[in-house]
Amino acid sequence: MTTDTSQLDERYSRQRDIVPPDRLGACRATVIGVGAIGRQVAIQLAAMGVPWLQIIDFDTVEPSNLASQGYLEDDLGRPKVEATGDICRRVCGSLQLLQVNDRFRRSMEIGTAVFCAVDKIDIRRAIWDAVKDKATFFSDGRMSAEVLRVLTACDAASRKHYPTTLFAAGEAYAGPCTAKTTIFCANIAAGIMVAQFAKYLRQLPLDADVQLNLLTSELTVLP
Repeated sequence: MTTDTSQLDERYSRQRDIVPPDRLGACRATVIGVGAIGRQVAIQLAAMGVPWLQIIDFDTVEPSNLASQGYLEDDLGRPKVEATGDICRRVCGSLQLLQVNDRFRRSMEIGTAVFCAVDKIDIRRAIWDAVKDKATFFSDGRMSAEVLRVLTACDAASRKHYPTTLFAAGEAYAGPCTAKTTIFCANIAAGIMVAQFAKYLRQLPLDADVQLNLLTSELTVLP
């Protein structure tokens, strides 16, 4: 099946004043962790039109990832980067995609915009230490059941705030394994991360710390 080129010309027409095409076209994006939040971030970035996308994850798709992370039944047993990469390519055929089926390593090449979606605080700390002087935009998505937190670091104030959120691993809340992840909370967290990225592209002020409890409808925003 071929796509009419005139249709492709209109692909980004409805977001042109929200997502500056020239600044987006100069971006290289890295998503570290393509679980519940990271998978949705990668798909949204592909749809938005980021030209270069790197996805990093060492894990494979398990049955518990179907409802909580949005993977397909046919993806079971596949590396998550391959399954996510397939969807991203279907969304945008011109996407330059780099799939890294491995743990994040300090020596890896990364993009100028980094989206962190891992599930351990000590790994977040290691990632931040590795990329803080390389990435001009950094966003970290966190979630526990129906509560999400999105942290963004891209200027002096937010870069100073972010390390204060990297508490000791032993202080992390450990909820029951049957109340950890919801696909709707993950989608919202991913949407906030990508929305912060769009504001960054427009050179607008960003929110350094956004916390949302979907159960109680409580929103807390730190500038």
